[in-house]
Amino acid sequence: MFERPQTGERAVLVHIDFDAERDREDLNEFIELVRSAGAEDVGLVTGSRHAPDPRYFVGSGKAEEVRDVVTASEAELVIFDHALSPSQERNLERLFNCRVLDRTGLILDIFAQRARSHEGKLQVELAQLKHMSTRLVRGWTHLERQKGGIGLRGPGETQLETDRRLLAERIKQINRRLEKVRKQRDQGRQARKKAELPSVSLVGYTNAGKSTLFNRLTGAGVYSADQLFATLDPTLRRVELADGQGMILADTVGFIRHLPHDLVAAFHATLQEAAEADVLLHVLDAADDERDEYTAQVNDVLAQIGADEMPQIMVYNKIDLLDQAIPHVDEPRGEEPPRVWLSAQTGAGVDALLEYLGRYLAHDMVHGWFTLGPEQGRVRARLFEEGAVQQEQIDAQGHWRLEIRMPRRRYESLRRRHELPESFDRA
Repeated sequence: MFERPQTGERAVLVHIDFDAERDREDLNEFIELVRSAGAEDVGLVTGSRHAPDPRYFVGSGKAEEVRDVVTASEAELVIFDHALSPSQERNLERLFNCRVLDRTGLILDIFAQRARSHEGKLQVELAQLKHMSTRLVRGWTHLERQKGGIGLRGPGETQLETDRRLLAERIKQINRRLEKVRKQRDQGRQARKKAELPSVSLVGYTNAGKSTLFNRLTGAGVYSADQLFATLDPTLRRVELADGQGMILADTVGFIRHLPHDLVAAFHATLQEAAEADVLLHVLDAADDERDEYTAQVNDVLAQIGADEMPQIMVYNKIDLLDQAIPHVDEPRGEEPPRVWLSAQTGAGVDALLEYLGRYLAHDMVHGWFTLGPEQGRVRARLFEEGAVQQEQIDAQGHWRLEIRMPRRRYESLRRRHELPESFDRA
C-alpha cells in the first residue's frame, strides 16, 4: 500500500532519553523487543533531549548521525523506541532513504507474528488498520494530490478516498466479528458461573513466565519462550484443587509499558477474561531488578480495562535464578496482597500455590438466603445473570426469597451499588 523501499531485517536502533520520566523507555527492553521481532541489530544510536523535535523527533543533527550509521551499516530499517507522528515518520524515511518503524509499529509486528487463533489475528489486524489509517495520507507519494476543485481533482485524491473507505469498511467488518467473539466469551463465562467454577487469570509483564506457570499448573503445553509476547492468544483450562474443588485458569497476553492504546482496545475481548476473573495471579520475575516498576505498569493496563480493583495474589516467579531463595507463601498483611514465591521452570513452590488457591477460593464464596422487595427486580435479574441464584421462593406480598452462591467480591460489588444486606441467613 505504501511506496517504500523493500523492507529488510538489518536494523539501526534509535533510543532517546527525555527529561520527563513518563516519556522514558527501557533500552534493554527495546533491544529485547527488536530481537523478538526477528530483526538483526546492526547499530544503536542514543541521545537525550528535553522534548521531541517536531520535524525529525530527534533533531536534525542526531537525524544526520542516524543517516550516517544507516549508510555505513547498509541497514534497510530504522526502529525508534518511541511513538512517531505520521509526518515525522515520513520525514525520516526521506532522509534515511529506508523504512522507519516506531515503537507502536514494532509491537504490532510482533503481535502479527504471534497471533495463531482466528480471534487473535482479527484483533491484530484491527490494531494495524487503525494505526495505518493515521499514516495513509502520507503513503501515496507516487500519486498526484491536488487541492481539489472543478477540473483540478487529481487521481491521488480519489485513490486516498477509496483507501479511506476500504479501511473504514474493513474496520467495521472486524469490529462486527469481534463483537460476536465477545458475546461467545460472555456466554462461556456465564456457563462457568452457573457451574460454580471460580475463574483465575494469569496477568503480568511480558516474559514474566506466565505461560510456563500455566503449563506447570495445567499440563496444557502452551507455547512458551524466553522472548517478549510469546503468548498472544488466550487459553483456558480447568485445574483441580484439593477436596475435589475446581477452577478455570486463563493465560492472557503479557503487558508492557506504554502499550499502544489501539492494542488495548483491540484486545478488550481477550483482556476481559482478566476483568471478569474472581482473582488475578499477578506473575512477576523475582530476579528482575525492575519488578516493582513492571508491577505498576501492569496495574496501569488493568485500570484501563476496569480490573484495577480485582483481588490479586502476587506470584514471584523464577526464584531458581536467585541465590538461596526458598519457595514459600507470605500471608496478606493489611492492604498488602498475599505473595507466593516459586519457580515455574523447576516446579518448586507450585504445590504451595495450588494449596493456597484452594483455601483462598473456598473462603471467597458467600452462600445463604435473603429477601428482596418487589421494587428490587433489577438486582434480582442481575443475580440471575451472574448465575448466583440457587433457589427462589415468592410470598403473597411479591417478595422474593433467594438462595445465592457467588464469589464474595462480586457480591460486595453488587451490594455497594444496590440495597443488599451485609449479612444473611446461612443456607
